Amino acid sequence: MKINPLKLRLSEMRGLRGAFSFYRDRIERFDKDLKAFLQVLQSSAEETERSFPFSLKDNILALGTRTTCSSRILENYESPYDATVTCKLKESGGHLLGKTNLDEFAMGSSTENSAFFTSRNPWDLSRIPGGSSGGSAAAVAAGLTPFALGSDTGGSVRQPASMCGIVGFKPTYGLVSRYGLVAFASSLDQIGPMTRCVQDAADVMSIISGHDVKDSTTVKSSLSFNIDLKGEVKGLKMAVPEEMLDYRGLEDGVKASFMDAVEELKRAGAVIEKISIPSVKYAVATYYLIAPAEASSNLSRFDGIRFGPRHEATNYDELVSRNRDMGFGREVKRRILLGTFTLSAAYYDAYYRKALRTRKLMANELKAVLTEFDFILNPSSPVVAPVIGEISDPLSYYLMDIYTIPANVAGLPSISVPIAPVDGLPTGMLLTGRRFSDVKLLEAASFIEGFSPAYEDGLTRIAERWVE
Repeated sequence: MKINPLKLRLSEMRGLRGAFSFYRDRIERFDKDLKAFLQVLQSSAEETERSFPFSLKDNILALGTRTTCSSRILENYESPYDATVTCKLKESGGHLLGKTNLDEFAMGSSTENSAFFTSRNPWDLSRIPGGSSGGSAAAVAAGLTPFALGSDTGGSVRQPASMCGIVGFKPTYGLVSRYGLVAFASSLDQIGPMTRCVQDAADVMSIISGHDVKDSTTVKSSLSFNIDLKGEVKGLKMAVPEEMLDYRGLEDGVKASFMDAVEELKRAGAVIEKISIPSVKYAVATYYLIAPAEASSNLSRFDGIRFGPRHEATNYDELVSRNRDMGFGREVKRRILLGTFTLSAAYYDAYYRKALRTRKLMANELKAVLTEFDFILNPSSPVVAPVIGEISDPLSYYLMDIYTIPANVAGLPSISVPIAPVDGLPTGMLLTGRRFSDVKLLEAASFIEGFSPAYEDGLTRIAERWVE
């Protein structure tokens, strides 16, 4: 039987014997060009007709693998246990294919900040796949894995999903355990599925979601993801923030594709209005005060003594300084310094405390909008995937997350769904809902993925490269 991995669904996977070997062979053939994986595991003797393969971003622990976070300081770190999501997937019959590339410690939007290599976009190998979960996005888009898990701190699941033409879902904060996820910014981090379709995202969520006694931030919820999505949007009210459409960094083609999708939703019976959410224009500034502050605390454990190679020094301070200087990459150092600065006694009130107040204001404004509307709509990214090395200043990369950050700041569920490509490159529509509206969000997203013939045409073209 000939298999098209770009159209194979997770529900079909459980009855497909030899799926692990099938994807393992594809990785061996194609990943030398794509560079999505940091580690690839061998075929498992335990594979059965009820099993399914999956991949993990390499900041999620899995016993028997290294967890490097794409950093030199953790280059040889062996996972001492399974993350909760890893356990749940294994208990449901999952077998780990491998660990995927990312920006170091999930700090970046392109995977160019990986200490090892840059992953490539399957639609155009000269371009980035987005980040920080760029390896996961590329692997799913090229059919090297049925699905992958990523982590989303400011858009790291949804932004690369948009740039690679797949589905990226960030659940409500607390629905998925973070136990076994190497922390970047603990109040923002959330694990989420990266899949070829919205139904697969729901199927993965049915496995990985739920309260976990090992993670005090998880919540007990009655939500069930064991659903067959119908894709109904008629009568739903959706809001489009004017501030986001007026963003000067939004490319004309991306805006046109987004507005075409908005019109399709209207024709399907959705009620869509333009509104104002004044605080969202401060989203990036707020995020880049809070996230680095939490990172500077979380990464303080990585001193090169307990983790990483130890370099020669004459005293403790010199030892730690040298280990970190040689172990951390440039972007990680930049964010640690920024976070330490904002937490210092002289600047705490002027920057960090003000950012916390702005975060609360933004969360309240979003909550007020989502009391009246079912969802907020935005483009997933203001740009299509840039060429590797094209962007040289960090701020330009930071601004690529302008649409995705608000959901993390407020702990809201958010999903990126492919819409019509721009000049042959993927774009996405971002839907964000109120807390615990995850199932309703998936229902609406499943409608959107079905109305773009232009996207299907693009998928046919990408299949010519990645499907035999």
